[in-house]
Amino acid sequence: MGKIILVTGGARSGKSSFAERFVAKHGRNIGYIATSQVCDEEMEYRVKLHQERRPAEWKTFEAPFDAYKVLEEQGKNYDMFLFDCVTIYISNVMSTLADLDDFDGNYQHVTKALQQLIDSILNSDATVVMVTNEVGSGIVPNNRLAREYRDLAGLANQMLAEAAEKVYLVVSGIPVDIKKLEEKI
Repeated sequence: MGKIILVTGGARSGKSSFAERFVAKHGRNIGYIATSQVCDEEMEYRVKLHQERRPAEWKTFEAPFDAYKVLEEQGKNYDMFLFDCVTIYISNVMSTLADLDDFDGNYQHVTKALQQLIDSILNSDATVVMVTNEVGSGIVPNNRLAREYRDLAGLANQMLAEAAEKVYLVVSGIPVDIKKLEEKI
């Protein structure tokens, strides 16, 4: 049975670096699930930085959509995956929405995609370290699509945290296991 380790925090908090160190320490045969699509020079630069930090022996799977298929097909071949990142994946899933004004349909579409992903992890033999962003800690966005994205990303993080064995919050490069500190009510 697969396991989820969730790594969350703000922008440039050190989430990916911590996740990379965690996977390198605990994994032997490592797969990397990349969700970014290179759409401009800035994103190309970010992807390049991530690629340069990764060991050459890690197998990269480009999966901006349908990442669950990588886990269904490869989940028995790797003991650990690094999934970077959930919030970009949510953005990609949202880009496939048929009707941006169908709030209920959008919620169903995104939660179904996340549940597929969670199920594929739990049905694999791998531990999957998932990097995500805390996007709801700032101001309320001034447009509906940004608010919907923020809400769906927050919902995705809650779904993943509930299924996760551990949840790390990274602040200023310092990881804290917040699930260990969870107060049960």
